Amino acid sequence: MTMPKHIVSAAAIVLNDNNELLLIKGPRRGWEMPGGQVEEGESLKAAAIRETKEESGIDIVITKYCGLFQNVRGSICNHLFLGKPVGGELTTSPESLEVGYYPINKGLDMITWKNFRQRIEYCLDDSYHPFLIEF
Repeated sequence: MTMPKHIVSAAAIVLNDNNELLLIKGPRRGWEMPGGQVEEGESLKAAAIRETKEESGIDIVITKYCGLFQNVRGSICNHLFLGKPVGGELTTSPESLEVGYYPINKGLDMITWKNFRQRIEYCLDDSYHPFLIEF
């Protein structure tokens, strides 16, 4: 299989009724929000919902489109959504060594990979919406 020339991904920033942030601990990047590549014939929203379920076991509904982070050099477009849980149970997967809900500040402090913290902060602040961040 050849690698795609451009990558389109979708991620969900999920807050539960206690205003806690859903995070997964991936094997390569550490703590982050659930998300991944959009499959052929799949909508951005459907991809964010599917990836959240696959990586965390949690079923969500999308409540808002927040914006886009584009890695111009890497040809990667990451679309970001806000979501809320509607079912499922926290479950690990090959893509998530640990999963859980964390108070927002604690969760943000757990994230160390590149600009993932910034992505979540922008999604949680309506004054940025919609955003387009190119890097």
